[in-house]
Amino acid sequence: MKSNKCLIQLVIFLTILLFACHSNQHEFMSKENNQNLIVLVKYKTQTSKGEEAIAGLTKLLEAVKSEPNFIKITMHTDLHDHTNILLYEEWSNEAYYNGDHMKTTHIQKFMVDSRAFLAGPPEITQWKIERELIHGR
Repeated sequence: MKSNKCLIQLVIFLTILLFACHSNQHEFMSKENNQNLIVLVKYKTQTSKGEEAIAGLTKLLEAVKSEPNFIKITMHTDLHDHTNILLYEEWSNEAYYNGDHMKTTHIQKFMVDSRAFLAGPPEITQWKIERELIHGR
């Protein structure tokens, strides 16, 4: 009987320890993510050049994803106006993004090539994560 009670106490202790470690890991990850640079890039395509723009951006993103400090990029299109494209970018280093990233050959080439399908230069804004809500957490 005594060994069963000890076993139950051990299981309870390990469950609490596991939960505490998971909570601390999530808190640590959230604080780390809060330091990341979020970049929103809004593009306007020329009329009937949306598919060409998406193809050009997809090619660019394939090159960008191998850069240091890159975390992720998500491409969105406007539900009601497909000439609007939004990139949601996440980078781990603001200085890199504003410096070396902008000087890469693939960015420089895209700036020239995109004149064939974009209506003008993009609107670029930079953000930081203040709070993050994740489903189930």
